[in-house]
Amino acid sequence: MASARLGADLSHVFCTPPAANVIKTYSPNLMVHPIMREVSEVPASHQPASEIASPITAMLSNLHAVVIGPGLGRDSLMQATVATVIKSARERNTPLVLDADALWLVQNQLDLIYGYKECVLTPNVVEFQRLAKAAGLGEDELPDTGENGCRKLAKALGGVLVLRKGPVDWISNGENAIMGEGEGGRKRSGGQGDTLTGSIGTLLAYRDLYHQKLWDVEGNMDRAETLLLAAWGGSAITRECSRLAFVKHGRSLQASDLTEEVPVAFETLIGEKEESKL
Repeated sequence: MASARLGADLSHVFCTPPAANVIKTYSPNLMVHPIMREVSEVPASHQPASEIASPITAMLSNLHAVVIGPGLGRDSLMQATVATVIKSARERNTPLVLDADALWLVQNQLDLIYGYKECVLTPNVVEFQRLAKAAGLGEDELPDTGENGCRKLAKALGGVLVLRKGPVDWISNGENAIMGEGEGGRKRSGGQGDTLTGSIGTLLAYRDLYHQKLWDVEGNMDRAETLLLAAWGGSAITRECSRLAFVKHGRSLQASDLTEEVPVAFETLIGEKEESKL
């Protein structure tokens, strides 16, 4: 929903059939595709991840970015299907944002994303440590999970962009690093990462249009720079959403409360070209 509220023209959701009807109730504007399957939903003798993934990979040429992880789970067939989608997206150079159980997948199959510089990982501190261990970084090589640690992990993954969520968000591709330090709310509700990944997804779509030179803008930033900025923008918007939602709801705040604040946060932090805050 965050991607749609930030301005994505079309937001596609790929899910299992039982989840589809529930997701459709969130908004009539979501394009819901009940394509995914869990092991229990197909015969034991026939679990073709590549066949299940085929309709998704066929759509990649029409998508500016792909967000994977929220609601995914660790079902083996779901994970295998997502692995196929990631491989296909990488072949097409489609930007990826990976969170939650997509991080579980890549920590066990680092080759899926190693060296892919159109990929953003958004781990929390625990997920960060798991990825670091999978990348072969020992405790002596990873002194912290802040700027230095974020740089080291990104470099160990071949230049993949890492956004480590925390009291401040550290973002690095192994060479450069920036910090997201917006105020945020006083409550960290489970699921707020979905606002982050959705926001980054839409900003990556805007980024693609920038590099296609479809907009009349000044400057000539390279793709590494704009990827960093898209991740930072997602961090800033999410933290502002959290702050605004906490003002309204206090300790009763739920992750879904952030969604309504997305357009307000965008206008507050960035704004349209004529009134840009940047």
